[in-house]
Amino acid sequence: MADDTIYDFSVRAQNGETAALSQYRGKVLLVVNTATGCGFTPQYEGLETLYKKYQDRGFEILDFPCNQFAGQAPGSDDEIHSFCVGRFAMTFPQFSKIDVNGKDADPLYVWLKSKKSGIGGDRIKWNFTKFLIDRDGHVIERFASQTTPEQIDEKVAALL
Repeated sequence: MADDTIYDFSVRAQNGETAALSQYRGKVLLVVNTATGCGFTPQYEGLETLYKKYQDRGFEILDFPCNQFAGQAPGSDDEIHSFCVGRFAMTFPQFSKIDVNGKDADPLYVWLKSKKSGIGGDRIKWNFTKFLIDRDGHVIERFASQTTPEQIDEKVAALL
């Protein structure tokens, strides 16, 4: 694929407007597909802790709700956002709900998966799959759903 950095993509913001990911140029990013009714949903707490710890050093978490796995992200973008803010005091950017697999997969996720495949291939296996992006916009590592934010703290710190 011609796009070689995350900055070449635009996505739909939580409010429905187009958001250029180039606005995050020069930052370390953690891109996560999430769900509000998943066994991994409590990871929002760890993600928020990680975000608060490193945000002032140039770290951003980009949250993409996804309802492709057992319908675990029901509701509108507003309902999902209200849940995350109310339940986990989430402050990092959350975008509009997307597909991460299949014919309707968001181009960002097609690109992410092409850069780092996971166990069993390119498909995203479940919610809370994480991609760590360096300050130059390149995918450094992919983490499975079971990998907690606490387990990747050192890897984030090393890129900052």
